[in-house]
Amino acid sequence: MAHRYLLVMRFALINIVAFALVGAAWFQGWLDGMFEPVTATLSGVVFAVFVYGLLICALKIWQTSRAINDMKAGGKTAMAQAARYMAAPRSKDAESRAIQINMLRLKSSHRIQIVRHIANLLVFLGLIGTVIGFIIALSGVEPEAVSNPEHVATMVATLIKGMSVALYTTLLGAVLNVWLNVNHRILSTGTVTLISQIVQFGEKR
Repeated sequence: MAHRYLLVMRFALINIVAFALVGAAWFQGWLDGMFEPVTATLSGVVFAVFVYGLLICALKIWQTSRAINDMKAGGKTAMAQAARYMAAPRSKDAESRAIQINMLRLKSSHRIQIVRHIANLLVFLGLIGTVIGFIIALSGVEPEAVSNPEHVATMVATLIKGMSVALYTTLLGAVLNVWLNVNHRILSTGTVTLISQIVQFGEKR
């Protein structure tokens, strides 16, 4: 079959382009602010969660792609994939079939929901970084020391540092959320294709 691993190729293409854009931004110096001590710690946590979600998504895309290939090839492997759909007697009525199909869809969608949950978690982690950044910024503000020029310079430096943490972590969480959601969309499309293949095979049998 042509394009046996089309789903995997789409996943690979999207992420190669995304990593290339990240590399270009790095070489341009746009990401230097993320490597400041406090910002680097928070950014590292957000990025680690993203990598975990991306690896889970990659595994599920690989499994889904193989299952689609097996369904298209037919034979015993396809029968094993369709076993849950074909479990009921052949004499099942239309209503029973519709219930089975809906159950299959629910199970399949539940299997990939973890990727979306991780993507949403990235936004919350970015917001936590925003709160921490504002706390750092406000921690250096001392109203009684405003009249002292020496203290003003220190307060401004702390304020800038805190705002940097807040903005970088928010941006990182938002960008990685979009990135992982794009991969989740690819996985969702493959899952829908697999469900339709299973239903078609089950109806033919």
